[in-house]
Parts: sequence; C-alpha cells; structure tokens
Amino acid sequence: MNITMDEAIVRRSLHDELVERLQRLIIEGDLTPGEKVPEKELCERYNVSRTPMREALKVLASEGLVTLTPNRGSSVTAVTVEDLEEVFPVMGALEALSGELACEKITDAEIAAISKSHHEMIGHYKAQRLPEYFAANEAIHTAILTAARNDTLAAQHRMLSARVRRARYLANMTRERWDKAVAEHEEILASLEARDGRKLGIILKQHLRNKLETVSEWLKANDRG
Repeated sequence: MNITMDEAIVRRSLHDELVERLQRLIIEGDLTPGEKVPEKELCERYNVSRTPMREALKVLASEGLVTLTPNRGSSVTAVTVEDLEEVFPVMGALEALSGELACEKITDAEIAAISKSHHEMIGHYKAQRLPEYFAANEAIHTAILTAARNDTLAAQHRMLSARVRRARYLANMTRERWDKAVAEHEEILASLEARDGRKLGIILKQHLRNKLETVSEWLKANDRG
C-alpha cells in the first residue's frame, strides 16, 4: 500500500468521514483483496485514535468490504463471482424501484441536473477519462435514488452500494462495454425525461446485469491466471 500524505479529518462527522475514506481506499484499489488493513498507519494518516478506526472497520465489515479476525486485525475481503451473483440481483431490484419512484416524484430542476451530469459524463467518455467518467456516472445514479424520496430504499441501497462500486472499479472496462454503458445511459436519461418509470426500471436493472457480466468475466479470466 502506498500512502503519500497525512491529512487530519476536520469536517463532517468523524465517523462518517472515516468510513467514507476507508471505503474509497478499498473501492479504488489502494487496499487490495487479502491485504491486511494497516490500522496504525491509517490512524497516523488521518490523525485519529484506534477506537474510531475500529468502529469504522466494523461498518466496513458489515458491508462485506473487510473481514475482522479476533486478535489478528482486519483484512480486505476478496471479491468473488459468487458474492457478486448474490449482491447484484438485489441491487438491480433496488435500482429499478428507485427509477420507478423517481419518475413519479422528480422535479424539472432535478432532471436538468441529471442531464448536466450526463453530458459531463459523455465528455469524460470521449476523452477516455475513466475515473472522472465513473464519478459522473455515480452522481447520476445517486441523483435518481435521491429523487425517489424513499428513506427505506436509500438505506438498503447504501448497504450494498460499496460492494457494487468496488466491483465496478476492479474490472477494467473494454471499449465495447464502455460504448454499451454509455448507450444505456442515453436510454436512462430519455426515460427519465419522459417520466416513464416502467421503462426506466427495466433499463436500470439490465444496466446492472450487464455490469455483473463484465466484472464476472474479468474475475474468471484473472482467476485462470
């Protein structure tokens, strides 16, 4: 693991901020599957004590990102096809429901904001800026979930989202899959603008199913070595 700078956490809730930063280290691959989480080093980096660090790791364990072993600390959980095949269908159902509800409740201003994020995402796609593309992509899905205005749905979605995001970052998208993902997002925006909840739900579920296929193929290929 390559930690390059110290940065004390001074904003938001300490707990929430720490959880988010640790999630990012795992999702974006700074901490790799099977790697022991360097608690002491991370405490120094973020200027926190062991207590909030361990509380944050418990949250990550509940999300399936780390494995806690008594007297041995924590390690990053491996990503398996079996795990993804369990998580992705549930997430797909939640995404579909969020699309259906969003079409009932979304405002014109929210649609305009999503359209803006969509066009920013297209710009990153054309320039081949994958990290920026992912960020804009995630902003779109988050905005649709927010527009659904359902706290229960949002809570269930949040429990699984880190594992799905991690899988997406893990696998390098082929150009063909990237082209297809962008085409799917064009359909997502069109359905949202038409407030066609049924169609949007179907597209969002298929969109996630296609992501599962991409990541599964990558995992199987790498497992073969």
